[in-house]
Amino acid sequence: MPANQTNELDHRESSLSVISLISFFAAVALGALTAAVLLPNWAPSLAQSLAGDSPKAYWYLSRGTAFVSLGLLWLSMALGLLITNKTARTWPGTAAAFAIHEYVSLLGLAFGIFHALILLGERYIGIKLVEILVPFAAVNYRPLWVGLGQVSLYVWAIVSASFYVRQRIGSKTWRLIHFASFFTFLTALFHGLASGSDTSQPWAQAVYWSLGGSLLFLTLYRIVTSLFPAPSPSAAPRPVSQTTAQR
Repeated sequence: MPANQTNELDHRESSLSVISLISFFAAVALGALTAAVLLPNWAPSLAQSLAGDSPKAYWYLSRGTAFVSLGLLWLSMALGLLITNKTARTWPGTAAAFAIHEYVSLLGLAFGIFHALILLGERYIGIKLVEILVPFAAVNYRPLWVGLGQVSLYVWAIVSASFYVRQRIGSKTWRLIHFASFFTFLTALFHGLASGSDTSQPWAQAVYWSLGGSLLFLTLYRIVTSLFPAPSPSAAPRPVSQTTAQR
């Protein structure tokens, strides 16, 4: 990677302002709470048509957004690995990949928040807000694995927030914090496998295996390229000319 490009990435600010970030997540949380709490009371006929006698619409919304969130987390991490092993500079370019990496991470976190808060409308489990906010506090549905997902979401929030303090903590500390993304992905994956009601479905298994397997491959590739870097063009030996060889 060219030195000027590396410096540009090391010192760039986040593309979103803090006010925009707060407004974005506030809107996500407000939308989820509105759908979960107010919809059954304000539009009971609509809620009934969605959920029927046994409300399931909120569970389906939670499961759907869970897969979207996990997919976006995978994409963000894949882009991060492609940036560090310099593959992204071929396409779409290092700066563009970094910006997409940031946006996708924040968007996936938003879907993760919606995935959790929408469960307030799910009446079969009867989960409460404190059980959603406090890890391992859920009592009616697989508290260990639900709590693991909650921890994953909080760690993800810390990693995403580091985009906005990068100038203050320095690039080295910022990169160390970003290593927690691997913890986030693994715990989110185990959370989905152990607590997802659709884990036994072939399509769900295909999603989990493809996301986990491809990310493992990219991680191993990143390790190999760091241990055995390709020689730079300037370090390549010069070809021996025919005149020199004859001497």
